[in-house]
Amino acid sequence: MPESSLQRRPLKSRDAPWAIRTAAWMARSGVSPNAISVASVVFASAAGGCLLACPVAPAGIASRLLLVGAACGIQLRLVCNLLDGMVAIEGQRRSATGGLFNEIPDRVADAVILVCAGYAARPLPHVTELGWLCACLAILTAYLRALGQTLGCGACFLGPMAKQQRMAAMTLAALAGAVALPWSGRILGLALGVIAAGTLLTCVRRIRFMARQLQPVPP
Repeated sequence: MPESSLQRRPLKSRDAPWAIRTAAWMARSGVSPNAISVASVVFASAAGGCLLACPVAPAGIASRLLLVGAACGIQLRLVCNLLDGMVAIEGQRRSATGGLFNEIPDRVADAVILVCAGYAARPLPHVTELGWLCACLAILTAYLRALGQTLGCGACFLGPMAKQQRMAAMTLAALAGAVALPWSGRILGLALGVIAAGTLLTCVRRIRFMARQLQPVPP
């Protein structure tokens, strides 16, 4: 992960003692930031697998455990996203391929979780398509951030539905579905609707930010 500290997403969790200690231990142990990035896809895939299994699992404890497992997988994916950058930068373990491993696994993880959530809420009409739409919009937000850097506008992390907020919404939906199991499909579908609307607004805000930055300064 070769981002400079000026181009990193501002995260309060980066200053949390547990994160600092864990990242320092990983750096001392020789854990590669790229390996942590790949692990985020593993956890995202586990979360997606839990979501996909929910509609076909026996109603009751099994379905509840799958939804809780999905929530845990989503959060562990975010922990990996936090730690890979900390190990790379604070732990001084950046590599030439860090940029690739920083971006590509993130996009895969986003798509897997959001698309699988759409299939998990399948009884609702068009919810599968909504999951795919959320995945496309999530990838677009990242593209716009990278485009802004390419155009010299700087990295734009404007929300309201950036990665952390999308994953928070999915985590809450999975946990709420575990509590209110008969309504779990509707809860997941509602979360996807909120994510789609919020992510679309995020894209618009990032485009407007870039447009303002690119406007010539009047003499």
